[in-house]
Amino acid sequence: MTASSSDPDAAPGAVSVRADGPGASAGRVAWVGADGRALSARCRLGRGGVVAADAKREGDGATPAGRWPLRRLYYRADRLTRPETALATTALDRLWSWCDAPDHPAYNRRLDAPPAASHERLWRADRRYDLIVPLGYNDDPPVPGLGSAIFLHLTDTPDRPTAGCVAMDRDDLLALLASLTPDSVMVIDAP
Repeated sequence: MTASSSDPDAAPGAVSVRADGPGASAGRVAWVGADGRALSARCRLGRGGVVAADAKREGDGATPAGRWPLRRLYYRADRLTRPETALATTALDRLWSWCDAPDHPAYNRRLDAPPAASHERLWRADRRYDLIVPLGYNDDPPVPGLGSAIFLHLTDTPDRPTAGCVAMDRDDLLALLASLTPDSVMVIDAP
C-alpha cells in the first residue's frame, strides 16, 4: 500500500479502480483512508480485463466498468476476527453459495444452500473468500447472462487474475474496509 498527499482518483466514500492498460488483469485501487490520507494499492482484475458494463457476459472473465455500490462484507469468522468497517457485516456460513446459472431464478444471488444449478461456494479451502464484498453489479434486478458474483475479495497469489472480480492483498483490503461507509461505491474505469 502506498500513501500520497494528493491522489485525484481518491475521494471520500469512493474507491477508484484503474487497470494498468487495455486488457490488463492488474491495476490499482485508490481511496481515502480512515485518517484522511489518500491511499492506493495494487489489485488483480479479471483475466478478460475491464469491459464496459453493457459488454459484460457470464463467464467472460471480464471486470465490469462502472460505479457499483459496495453491498456488505462477508467474512470467515473461523479464520479472522470481525474486520473493522462501517459496512453491514455477516459471518459466512459453510453452506452458502452464489448462483451463477443464468437460467436459475436465483441468478446472481446468495443462497443458503448450494442449488442443483451452477454456483460458487463461498466457503473455500483457499483464502480468496475469507473477505468478500459483493459489488452492486447486475443485481437490481439481475439480468440473466450479464454476469454474476462480481466481488471485492482477497488475492491468493499476486500474479493470478480473477474471473471478473477485484482482488487485493489482505492487509490492503483490511485498510480499505476500515475506511468504507454504508454509502461507499467502487468506480471501475475502463482504460
